[in-house]
Amino acid sequence: MMTHDTDTQGYEVGYDDAGEVQIIEGVARDETADLLDAGTQATALEGGCTASGGSMEAAARAAGKSEILDQYAEDYPQGPHDQPQSMCPAFGSLRVGLRMKRVATVLSGSACCVYGLTFVSHFYGARRSVGYVPFNSESLVTGKLFEDIRESVHDMADPDRYDAIVVTNLCVPTASGVPLRLLPKEINGVRIVGIDVPGFGIPTHAEAKDVLAGAMLNYAREEIKAGPVARPVGGKSDRPAVALMGEMFPADPMMIGAMLAPMGLAAGPVVPTREWRELYAALDCGVAAAIHPFYTASIREFQAAGRKVVGSAPVGHDGTAAWLAAIGDAYNVKPDQIAAAQNAFLPAIKGALAGSQINGTITLSGYEGSELLVARLLIESGADVPYVGTACPKTEWSRPDAEWLEAKGVKIVYRASLEDDLSAVDAIKPDLAIGTTPVVQHAKEAGIPSLYFTNLISARPLMGPAGAGSLAQVVNAAIAGKEKMDTMRAFFEGVGKEDTAGVWEGAPNLRPDFRAQHQKKLDKMARAAKAQEMI
Repeated sequence: MMTHDTDTQGYEVGYDDAGEVQIIEGVARDETADLLDAGTQATALEGGCTASGGSMEAAARAAGKSEILDQYAEDYPQGPHDQPQSMCPAFGSLRVGLRMKRVATVLSGSACCVYGLTFVSHFYGARRSVGYVPFNSESLVTGKLFEDIRESVHDMADPDRYDAIVVTNLCVPTASGVPLRLLPKEINGVRIVGIDVPGFGIPTHAEAKDVLAGAMLNYAREEIKAGPVARPVGGKSDRPAVALMGEMFPADPMMIGAMLAPMGLAAGPVVPTREWRELYAALDCGVAAAIHPFYTASIREFQAAGRKVVGSAPVGHDGTAAWLAAIGDAYNVKPDQIAAAQNAFLPAIKGALAGSQINGTITLSGYEGSELLVARLLIESGADVPYVGTACPKTEWSRPDAEWLEAKGVKIVYRASLEDDLSAVDAIKPDLAIGTTPVVQHAKEAGIPSLYFTNLISARPLMGPAGAGSLAQVVNAAIAGKEKMDTMRAFFEGVGKEDTAGVWEGAPNLRPDFRAQHQKKLDKMARAAKAQEMI
């Protein structure tokens, strides 16, 4: 088909009548809409989740996420460097949701991120399905992703199966301004909780647990203000209770309850809770104990409910004595009752420590948030602990532990980087290095016995008499393995390391010029990212 337009020269050649379709012209958008589109497109097209943290944060602020990012910066301060090297922060909040009864979890993020988070969750025994709302650049930019999320939660909101649905924005949807706050608060009686957990806003996975716990406490507090709520399945304690903040070994809450009993008190729910109704019981407690001192959002909710907050934990002899006194003071317990609780357990703790002595120098680092408590227990067990590195920040609630450790000559590094931890191992050359996976690997390469903090130290009772003797066996066994480490190191001596690892028939084909060229590219990319952040 050939048509002639009198306003143009020549002819237009067409093969159907598509050219006759009427074009509908929309109205011009305002500047805010243009800014949002620019931010989302920059994130979607500039590498997505591989974009730099600075550019993603800038995009998130341009897309209307400044308020939540400012709150995160206040709750979880970074520094002295950008962020500790640990797993994706969203794993923490995902883990909390997956451990709760009748709670569904939905992720919105890049497919690679969702795959990794799901894999790690199942590796740690989740055995629960994780919902996922996929997207592409088009659905991200046009806002279709939010509509897909909204449709998904409507489809899932079955009150016979769920009490709540948790929707989590990962890095790219957060940077693109996907507004989870606009989701319905409730659908068919099922609560909808939306949170943003970007890697560029939450430093560690431990603090991401607090993000979800705080959001749930806030929701539950508003429910309580609105009227009567359901009683917890386990009922209500007949004694004043103490809510416990921070994940801990299952036996620890029971031990804490036993130590509180002589004061006429009981151990309340552990936050993060295992079911929704426990949130009501936790907020009903007159005192909240910040066992993990970085639960800033949760602490804010307890304080908003008029509850007192006490830091530290009943760890070791000195820690238990001070903590019981602080809890008693918060509840206005009579001094003789506080003394009765102390006298009932302190001798047993002292005896357990005396019977489980540790001889050796230990460096300690981790990202779980209980590093200072473990260090206290090691020192009271007889160990020399010159260095403690924690990926978590310094807070008011960690002050009692920090002051006790510093009085013992311990160097504490908050927001410790991997380089901080490795430097401590190299400088101190301890008898045992307790730390994260790369710290353990580095120490073993140097022939230093080492233990992985999360699986071998953190997963043990720490509180009261049970905790007093829990570390000695595994720690002493590891220190005693020094001779085996030396034997293995001697056996593998000469096989090379890094890019020369293995057994070679001839000399390794090293190309330092390639490495230098690649380093120049990395340096150039780093300078460009820094310049982008300044803009």
